Amino acid sequence: MTSTAPTVLVAPSGFKESLDADVVADAIAEGVRRVLPHATVRTVPLVDGGEGTAAALVAATGGRIVRRTVVGPVGEPIKSHLGMLGDGTTAVVEMAAAAGLRLVPRDRRNPLRTTTYGVGELIRAALDEGATRILVGCGDSGTSDGGAGALQALGARLLDERGRELGLGARALRDLDRVGLSQLDPRLADVGITVACNPTNVLTGPRGVARVFGPQKGASPKQVERLARALKHWARTLEHDVPAAAAIDLRHGLGTGASGGLGAGLAAIGATLRPRFDVLLDQTDLDAAMADADLVITAEGSIDGQTPRGKVPAEVARRASEAGVPVLALAGTIGADASCVHAIGIDAVQGILPAPMDLAEACERGAELVADGAERALRTVLLGASLSSALAPQHDRRHAAAA
Repeated sequence: MTSTAPTVLVAPSGFKESLDADVVADAIAEGVRRVLPHATVRTVPLVDGGEGTAAALVAATGGRIVRRTVVGPVGEPIKSHLGMLGDGTTAVVEMAAAAGLRLVPRDRRNPLRTTTYGVGELIRAALDEGATRILVGCGDSGTSDGGAGALQALGARLLDERGRELGLGARALRDLDRVGLSQLDPRLADVGITVACNPTNVLTGPRGVARVFGPQKGASPKQVERLARALKHWARTLEHDVPAAAAIDLRHGLGTGASGGLGAGLAAIGATLRPRFDVLLDQTDLDAAMADADLVITAEGSIDGQTPRGKVPAEVARRASEAGVPVLALAGTIGADASCVHAIGIDAVQGILPAPMDLAEACERGAELVADGAERALRTVLLGASLSSALAPQHDRRHAAAA
């Protein structure tokens, strides 16, 4: 960092099921100011399409939140929302607000039963608000129905071989015989839907959503296999019955596995799948802030071997590397293979927990722990900078004497 008052850019993700990105950013900024009270601290909370996406983009563009009651992931009514951005015509549908993992009680986490029906209802609500462009943020999902529920809410008919409507959830897809779109909401034809997704996620195969994310959403090994078969059958039926889907590789195409396959379902009715950061960071001033920074601090709930696979700290590190700015990452937990993040531009990783504690306590004290962790990490950074400055003259003298 410079000898004058430094500029620190704080660009974190949220901590899933605990803290939104803006709360994490404010807590880190507090920790920085304890150590560097005269520093310029800029906060750019980042979203990955998961929880907090609609609120963050609404705040960034001067838009508004629209409240709705929709069918939640376990089939019961929940209070949800979407965002209308400041341009008045762009809607942000945060799938986590209607089908997120946080909305699935721990004793009911079975991805064969959960549904994205509420996501389709939010898309309909965006149409009611006059949206001509809809951004769908994929992240933090508690569902794996391939987007079938969302399509049902939008008017698609999922029928068994006797012409009966299927129920909700991936378990019903085993009985799917055909898909009809004659009753699909006609307003969709005049609206552009962009799905902001992690392009590394695919629908089926060894790296498909059933095997990679099914266990995280509560599936047993037997249920994982049932889910994998159901999603493969879903993709095959869409490709056979929906003309637009026939031109897309719904099973292995990049992003088709986003949010338990919601990407595939929406792509089948004409949505465009794009890397989430290409879509979402267009609404922020991250790159401009990066150009003036002496240090970037990012954060996420867990830093591990999965971090380079499209997580917020990885994208921050990529952009910081291009700008020549060092990166410090804070983490709720540091998991297996976390050292791999150094290769993508994260210079140091620091955990925020000062001592072992259970998850409930860590979540309750989240903002406090983030602020304290930021303070400890920055003091370590300054110690290293001080030692480097102090030892440099001694190194130079020794080198000269040896010569």
